[in-house]
Amino acid sequence: SLDLFDGLSAGELGELVHALHARTYRPGEVVFVEGDIGRALFILETGRVELTRLDSAGKPERIHTLKPGEFFGEMALLESLPRTATATATETSRLHLLYRSKLDGLLQSQPRIGVVVMSHLARLLSSRLRRAHGVAPARADG
Repeated sequence: SLDLFDGLSAGELGELVHALHARTYRPGEVVFVEGDIGRALFILETGRVELTRLDSAGKPERIHTLKPGEFFGEMALLESLPRTATATATETSRLHLLYRSKLDGLLQSQPRIGVVVMSHLARLLSSRLRRAHGVAPARADG
C-alpha cells in the first residue's frame, strides 16, 4: 500500500489503477535521464531502480536505490520540468506509470482522487524541504 493513495476508497483506487500504465524494464535499462522533461510518476512493483545524479566531474553519483512499493518522479505530476536524476533498473523491474495527462483526466472525472493525491504530494514535498533545510516541522498550535 502506498501512502500516496491512503484515504482513497476501493472504487477510487480502482479508477486510479485503470489510469496506470504497466511496463517491465530489463537490468541496466534506463527509465528516464536527468534533464528529460518529466511526464509521469513511477511506482515500483517488483525489482530495484537506482537514482543517480551527475556530480561536478560529470560522473554518475548514486542518490538512492528504490525498493518495491516506493514511488519516484512525482514532481512530474506537478510541473513539466527537467528530471533532476537518472533512473535505471538494476534488475528486472515492473513499474506502473501515472502520466500527468491521466491524472489531469481523473481530476476532472473524480476530483476527490486528485485532492487526496495532491494533498499527500504536498506533505511529502514539505517534509523533504524541511529535511533539506534542517528544519523541524512546525506545530499546528503555534
